[in-house]
Amino acid sequence: MSYTTNHRLPRVRRDAVRMLRKGYSTRAVARHFGFSQSAIVVWSKKSKVYGDSPIPTQSSRPKTSPKRIPNIVRNQVADKRKELGRSIEVVHHALKQEGLKISLSSVYRILRDRYLLRRKSPWKKFFRTSLRPEALKPGDLVQMDTIHLMVNKRMRIYVYTIIDVYSRIAYAKACYKISSGKTLNFLKETRTQFPFHISCIQTDHGPEFGSHFTKRIGIVHRHSRIRKPNDNAHIERFNRTLEDECLNAIPIDVVKINKALQKYLFHYNNTRHHFSLNFRAPNDIFLDS
Repeated sequence: MSYTTNHRLPRVRRDAVRMLRKGYSTRAVARHFGFSQSAIVVWSKKSKVYGDSPIPTQSSRPKTSPKRIPNIVRNQVADKRKELGRSIEVVHHALKQEGLKISLSSVYRILRDRYLLRRKSPWKKFFRTSLRPEALKPGDLVQMDTIHLMVNKRMRIYVYTIIDVYSRIAYAKACYKISSGKTLNFLKETRTQFPFHISCIQTDHGPEFGSHFTKRIGIVHRHSRIRKPNDNAHIERFNRTLEDECLNAIPIDVVKINKALQKYLFHYNNTRHHFSLNFRAPNDIFLDS
């Protein structure tokens, strides 16, 4: 990489050499162009190669880099990112467990240079959100949502998802249709899966979470604000993770999805590295609460 991005500087160097050839001293040329005398001397030597043409800006990269990270290590970092598909911190933690000593900033630079990072859009608008209810223990706040999977242009299936905000323990199940009655059945099944009592549940304004559902669940039901998905950030993030790590690799079939969900949810709740939990598993957080 060059030490300057000024595209006019090559012509300035050429003009300085021209003035020098007219008989002006290097000090006079340096004062006229506002550069040091040593710079004028260097430009004069380079003009023997480039002649009367603009003198290009060369790279400032050193000829040798003894402390540069070896390509083997760089490839290992890139491969781990492709294997896990997770954040920089998780990739760094996984490499650390494998015995590779490398800093977090180095992992970031390697992934950035190889275009393996998702960059945020500078045009993304920021919205202020109100404070959500605090989750001080498991069950204080649980978020629920549904994922819609298209089988064809006219048919779709649905995946109910639910997550505890405090411990991140999650559960999911696929079905052919959604309704308030189906949502109630899913919540009853969730209560048998979660090892704690649910005090408050938060959902969006979908028809499956309507007044019929609210009146019959027997606990506090809170709706998120319209067009504010960040109010349900935990369940939205879980939905994305579930799709990337499980659903996208399975045929869109209720039986096959539910069978795969059993294995994946066990991994998610017991062995998966969670960056938000300091690389611990949700069940570990529940046992410590």
